[in-house]
Amino acid sequence: MTNLITGNAPVAAKGRRIESIDLLRGFIIIIMALDHVRDYFHAYSYLHDPTDLLHTSAPIFLTRWITHYCAPVFTMLAGISACLYGLKNGKNALSMFLFTRGLWLVILELVYITLAWTFNPHYPAFIIQVIWALGFSMIMLALLIHLPKPLLLLIGLMLEFGHNALDQVHVSGNGAGALFWSLLHEPNFTGYRLGDFNLIIGYPVLPYIGIISIGYWLGSLYAAGVEPEFRKKTLRSLGIATILLFILLRFINSYGDPSHWSVQKDFLFTVFSFVNVTKYPPSLLFVLMTLGPALLFLAYAERSLNRFTSTIMVFGKVPMFFYLIHIPVIHGMGVIAAELSGRPASDMVNFTTWVTANTKLMGYGFSLPVVYLVWLGVLVLLYPLCLKFSKYKQANQGKKKWLSYF
Repeated sequence: MTNLITGNAPVAAKGRRIESIDLLRGFIIIIMALDHVRDYFHAYSYLHDPTDLLHTSAPIFLTRWITHYCAPVFTMLAGISACLYGLKNGKNALSMFLFTRGLWLVILELVYITLAWTFNPHYPAFIIQVIWALGFSMIMLALLIHLPKPLLLLIGLMLEFGHNALDQVHVSGNGAGALFWSLLHEPNFTGYRLGDFNLIIGYPVLPYIGIISIGYWLGSLYAAGVEPEFRKKTLRSLGIATILLFILLRFINSYGDPSHWSVQKDFLFTVFSFVNVTKYPPSLLFVLMTLGPALLFLAYAERSLNRFTSTIMVFGKVPMFFYLIHIPVIHGMGVIAAELSGRPASDMVNFTTWVTANTKLMGYGFSLPVVYLVWLGVLVLLYPLCLKFSKYKQANQGKKKWLSYF
């Protein structure tokens, strides 16, 4: 445990790949796709928030709630992977890689991913989401890795435990101060006017910088020379402690989330209220609720793969490739679905806001079983492409540097 605290970890083996990380990332990618299919196909999404306890049902709530795990877990895994890269290549190489990859992700978010979500080549709106948050967090981590690891961990924990103390700070208007504050802490789904463009900010970065920093600190557990049993015990202890802390703080109902839980019409909906924590930005309780089970998953996932887990891991090996192709595929299927529903295809293109906020689509959509069928169809369609790209990436590892950015 001393090495983990001080950061004096033995160097990871060259080319060593951690299957449990790929497996967890694969599950995260799959449930992320469910959320995006829901956005483009579920009739309820155009009427109410699926976590609104006054209107939702258990299946609808859980379909949305399970996808809360995606962004924080993916960011934590990015931090772990960054640590492993640094152990193999050195801090200077890691710092440059994090900066350039982070900048690349920010550009992708603005130029490509916004277009994939909206199908609007005029870019009347830029939608700042998870890829932006991940990219900017990488840029910040490029600087933070040069600090002693205990100090880096302290900064990460301070950001996670402290950012909710800023919830009552608001900067009004459309000026630079309001924009800066939204990028850091307070989302703005209406957006900021920047000339002819509207900047919609859904993912402020403060908590994500904290998560990626904590993930980087955890990466030392995967260094060569760390005993698997020690890693398992540490991850298990951290996972249990994180979950218990979530339960305690949520029960107290005082700090860690701007929305308090309350007794509902029955026990199940009271549980829903308890776990219905704030995603934008991810509150302390949101992070504890999602990362705790993820740590337990990592603790117990280091075992021989079977046919099912091997299939899941294919998606986890090429997460960025999957992300970049699944959005236009789902959106394109949404265009076809709109036409088959008797609506003009134009209702599903040229968005100036988020898809479910498009008033033209009210009354469009399908039942939840249809959403799940479309989701499975998307996974079946994209699996061969992911498998082929994974094999290509593995065959050209170290030969084609651009592959490391995908």
